[in-house]
Amino acid sequence: MPAIRKPKDLLSGAFFMAVGLAAIGLAQGYTIGTASRMGSGYFAALMGLILCAFAVILIGRSFFGRVEPLPGMLLRGPALVLISALLYAVLLRPVGLIGATLALVGVSALGSPRSRPLPTLLLALGLAAGCTLAFVYALGQPIPILGEIFGRWAR
Repeated sequence: MPAIRKPKDLLSGAFFMAVGLAAIGLAQGYTIGTASRMGSGYFAALMGLILCAFAVILIGRSFFGRVEPLPGMLLRGPALVLISALLYAVLLRPVGLIGATLALVGVSALGSPRSRPLPTLLLALGLAAGCTLAFVYALGQPIPILGEIFGRWAR
């Protein structure tokens, strides 16, 4: 058996393969259809297949090239991104789309030592404005913009 030269590629490929196979498996519960008449599971199955293809490429790459040791795993960034996503879900109704988006970007930015306050604030404001325009006004989604807390103050 050939030696694994890039364990990071192997682990990434294994993760992508697991997610791709899960997507394909979940899509089987829906109508797949054809390319000309797509069913509700078509897109999920297609994305799962594409993810599996990338996984095969990554796993194959892990056996070739220069030996690269597996770097130490830093958990701060991924943990804060996960926390910020959960916080977004909890805050969306009480503080609205704008407040939840500001919290999401702010907490996520804490995961990187390179993040700076002003660019983070500008990104958060831009995303809040873009999401409000896209989802609430363009798509007509019933998402509270300012939320229940601010809605009480506005009365």
